[in-house]
Amino acid sequence: MDNKLLLIIISLFLPPVAVFLKAGAGKDLVINIILCFIFFIPAVIHSLWLCTR
Repeated sequence: MDNKLLLIIISLFLPPVAVFLKAGAGKDLVINIILCFIFFIPAVIHSLWLCTR
């Protein structure tokens, strides 16, 4: 429970870090970094979706 809450808080401010902590270095991290460079809000949404599923 505490781990999920911490991941949600991290994903609001540093989405790629939260994705890395949840899924490791893989395709989800690359997708999130690309989204973060394009625009920040889609990266946050992707990170929240990944951390809460």
